[in-house]
Amino acid sequence: MSKLVLPVLLLMSVGIIIAGQADRPLADRARMRVADVLAPLWSLLSRTQTDSERLVHGLKEARNLAEENHRLSAENANLRRWYEVAVSLARENDTLKTELHWVPEPTPAFVTGRVVADSGGIYARAVLLVAGTTSGVQTGNIALASSGLAGRVTEVGAHAARILLITDIASRLPVELESSHAAAIMAGDNSPLPRLLYYSQDTRPIEGERVVTSDQAGAFPSGIPIGSVHYLHPGQPVVQPFARLDRLTMLRVFDFGQSEIEPPEAPGHVPLTRPHRALTLPFKTLLGPGQEG
Repeated sequence: MSKLVLPVLLLMSVGIIIAGQADRPLADRARMRVADVLAPLWSLLSRTQTDSERLVHGLKEARNLAEENHRLSAENANLRRWYEVAVSLARENDTLKTELHWVPEPTPAFVTGRVVADSGGIYARAVLLVAGTTSGVQTGNIALASSGLAGRVTEVGAHAARILLITDIASRLPVELESSHAAAIMAGDNSPLPRLLYYSQDTRPIEGERVVTSDQAGAFPSGIPIGSVHYLHPGQPVVQPFARLDRLTMLRVFDFGQSEIEPPEAPGHVPLTRPHRALTLPFKTLLGPGQEG
């Protein structure tokens, strides 16, 4: 009997095909009746498969949630320890400032504006800010993104300002390496990673240490975060900026008032006099008698 199953099925298939070709309307009605009979079965099988997939997906999600919960619990405990350390240091800092009669620095004024693409100008890496002199923006103000230094205002109009980014080849600013407390110059080269130049050979930049602004030239206040040190090649340190300078949408422009800090005059200080104007004589007097023409 097992040997006759396959030949019988083949004969039935051939017969069904011949019958379908002989009477097509009858074959169509028979096919639709079979489909109507089997439709609830296919629906049940499909629903069972969908429920099984949802059950498997739910088990995977439950396992992922358990792992995520464990990770978040460990991270929360770690952050709690650091929070306690930060609170202790903040209290100690406040106590020391009170004992030393610390004079706080004035809070800088700032405005926030929308960033648009810079289609003109002489700089390769610059953006336009929709804020100008009418909003209080001045040349020399410092532009900060949400995570770090972005650049400096070089040109300003009534309703727009051009900001030179720290990655431009014309950008040069003094910086300080936070871990080694060494001074250096950060120079842009139109690439996403500005270079570190003129640092002391005794205190080379350390991979991963933070880079902040320095107030040596008086153009920037000290301590503004810029990025971290990274070595593309041995002996060639660069800075990975914290700010996403290629995806700037909003910038805050701060007026730190660096130029307003002027030292008092020392006792006995003699101000420099202006240079004397050159004595001008008529042309005939310079030539002398008999030399005209």
